Amino acid sequence: MKTKNPGLALFSFIVYLFLLGPLLIIAVTSFEPGTVLKFPPTGFSLKWYHNIFDVEMFMSTFKTSIIVSLLGNVIAILLGVPAAYALNRVTFRGKDTLNAVFLSPLLIPGIVLGFTLLKYVVITFHFPIYTSLLIGHTIIMLPFIIRVIGSSLANFDFAVEEAALSLGSSRLATFFKVVLPNIKSGIIASVLLAFLESFNNVDISLFMTGPGVSTLPIQMLTYVENYFDPTIAAISVLLMLITAVFMFVIERLLGLTYFTKQ
Repeated sequence: MKTKNPGLALFSFIVYLFLLGPLLIIAVTSFEPGTVLKFPPTGFSLKWYHNIFDVEMFMSTFKTSIIVSLLGNVIAILLGVPAAYALNRVTFRGKDTLNAVFLSPLLIPGIVLGFTLLKYVVITFHFPIYTSLLIGHTIIMLPFIIRVIGSSLANFDFAVEEAALSLGSSRLATFFKVVLPNIKSGIIASVLLAFLESFNNVDISLFMTGPGVSTLPIQMLTYVENYFDPTIAAISVLLMLITAVFMFVIERLLGLTYFTKQ
């Protein structure tokens, strides 16, 4: 029989309030009708949400963030799917080392990785800013692609692949017609998760952006340095909503992958 613990319930409430309180404050202040960010708001207005679409630099950097995230995602998928398949299907010398290299961007602090990319990609090899930004975002997305798809492959019964091969199917055809359809939920989830990581990234973008090329999070930081109106709060609310929707879809996809393999 379960017994209620008032102390534990109070502690949980305090923890949730500590975590979600700042987000609620940001959401409420985004409706402030005045020209200065304040809490509690003096009224209710949606004009700062309209202001997001009126400020050209927000729209241009939003497009840059979308393009970089999408292109980086395509490259990361093309690299990550074969890498995840090889790491789960093939046994070879140096496998653990290769796996560690692929996952290292998750372990290295972002500011360290960003400075390293700046030194070698931009300064040493003189890549254009846009190309450097794309390389940096692809690198940070690749571990998410490999980890999530690798988890899907870990639940995949490779006996199905062997059966297809024994019936005369080529290895390439088997991969596209048997393996990929069975891990499509994991692929979609990895794409969404990697997209969020790229779109909301600050540390890598801070080092990789330059004159004429910037991402939305970096532009938000620049805006805060010069203005103190609730526009940034409004953008933050929209980004939180987008992130929440993406995470819900990812959770459903990963849950579907798990339960279909039981």
